[in-house]
This record gives sequence, structure tokens and C-alpha cells, in this order.
Amino acid sequence: MTGGAAAADTLRVEGPDGAPLVEHEAEEGTEWCLSWNHSVTGGAVADCFVNAGGHMVLVRSYLHDFAAGLGEVLGRGTLRSAEGGGYWIEHMDERIAGDRLPLRVGRPSTDHRLRIGDDLYKLSQMVAGERVVLHLIHED
Repeated sequence: MTGGAAAADTLRVEGPDGAPLVEHEAEEGTEWCLSWNHSVTGGAVADCFVNAGGHMVLVRSYLHDFAAGLGEVLGRGTLRSAEGGGYWIEHMDERIAGDRLPLRVGRPSTDHRLRIGDDLYKLSQMVAGERVVLHLIHED
């Protein structure tokens, strides 16, 4: 790239056919959270990521309780109680391989949602039951 402003990094949700379903600017330091309702208990769950040096990094997770498949992994972050109930696991700092996170979007009751800044994308309403990929695209 020559002259002009530097290109911004982009968070893209690629649909089952690879075409973009969502594209959102995600400059260095931008956080986005993928939230859903636990398939057994219905409680809230979230994974939050950040653009760290052009890479997708899992920084924290929210758990409504230690239900099936949820819990802390020793040495992977710091557990703290969340205001209003539940738990945050913070300081996870786990880089996502290839800056691509595959996801099988849950049914409407699972309600997968992606929040970035003030924007909310309701993935379960868009592509329930389909495989998508969250992809952080770094532009030099």
C-alpha cells in the first residue's frame, strides 16, 4: 500500500459458502464478544476477543455457572465473580490459530450473537445450524 491512510483491520463473519455475512472494522485494541445461551441450562455464556497486533486473541469468557462443558481450566486465566452473578475468566490471552474461529451457529433458542462496538449481529437469526468462520483480516 502506498500513500494515504493505512487500511483498517476487519472482522468478517464468513457464511457457509465463504461469502461475507458481516464485515466490521476492528482496529488494534477493538474488542468483540460472541454470546449465546447454554444449550442445556439456557444460561448466558460469552467469549470476548481483541485485535492484538493484527491477531485474534481470546481475552475473557463469561459463564453463568459451571454447567455442562463450562468451567475454569487451571492456568488459563483468572476467575472472578461477575457483578449480578456468574463468573468471568479474564487474562486468558489465547491467540486463535490463523485468526479464524469456526463456529456452528446454534438454533434460535441458543441465540448466537456477535457484538462489536455498538453493533449487534444476531447470527442465529441469520444462519441457524450453519457453519461460519469469524476471521480477523489484518491489513498492513
